[in-house]
Amino acid sequence: MKILHLDTNHPFLLEQLQALGFQNDEDYTSSKTEIESKIHQYHGVIIRSRFTIDKQFLDAATNLKFIGRVGAGVENIDGVHAEKNGVHLISAPEGNMNAVGEHTLGMLLSLFNKLNKADQEVRSGIWLREENRGIELDGKTVGLIGYGNMGKAFAKKLRGFDVTVLCYDIKPNMGDENATQVDLKILQAQADVLSLHTPQTPLTQNMVNANFINAFKQSFWLINTARGKSVVTNDLVAALKSRKILGAGLDVLEYEKASFENLFKKDVTSGAVEMPEAFQFLIKAENVLLTPHVAGWTIESKEKLAQTIVNKIKARFH
Repeated sequence: MKILHLDTNHPFLLEQLQALGFQNDEDYTSSKTEIESKIHQYHGVIIRSRFTIDKQFLDAATNLKFIGRVGAGVENIDGVHAEKNGVHLISAPEGNMNAVGEHTLGMLLSLFNKLNKADQEVRSGIWLREENRGIELDGKTVGLIGYGNMGKAFAKKLRGFDVTVLCYDIKPNMGDENATQVDLKILQAQADVLSLHTPQTPLTQNMVNANFINAFKQSFWLINTARGKSVVTNDLVAALKSRKILGAGLDVLEYEKASFENLFKKDVTSGAVEMPEAFQFLIKAENVLLTPHVAGWTIESKEKLAQTIVNKIKARFH
């Protein structure tokens, strides 16, 4: 079987597939159109997020047996049409679930203890103690929306704290010894912290909007290590201003990838930076922590993601 690799990954992904007898070709630079012109030669594709694999691409891939997505989500692949064409989708949420769980916990503790704000002040010669008094996680209720691999990994990390963990998921019977599954209204009535662990789907896009936020009984903290388009940034900012949301840890944003860098570019004529007002608020807010979509991006997860893909290809096609 011939496999086309469209993104660089851990070297042993190539090494192990070759050892199993697969032929590996690499193309990290050609345009999508150029890839489409030769994709009929291949039985497998390995991709991260280089481009969308849509109906047109899949129809050109007449010999394709599988697509390996080195990551958790598969929203950049037309899964319905892939299945119709007999193409098996392989993803690797098991590979970075621990990394996401640790990052989520780190964000939450940093926000509660004002670590980012205090660090910047001390570096600037400012020594404020009362203003940086933190709050403790013990005794809080943490609500998780989405209780698959990522949600379960975070819940496991919370076991060392005296917290109540609730989870909401569209699938029934997802709760376990680390979290009690409840309906959304109960979660919104009780949660002090909300952490998102959902894929990007029509159901989750713009899910966290003004109505959703205001349905919470009390003010809460928001952590999003899932997908940026799940949160309406304008509504998040309004809630931060009103203190309905007490603080936010955002590893993902509506503004990502190529468009994100453009937010900081100056207009050639006016010299002004064309940046949405909501985002201007976020980057200045002391109770907002921002990271560049790296929750699942550790030294260890890079290896584990590749190994998971190899194992799944081996199990099905070797």
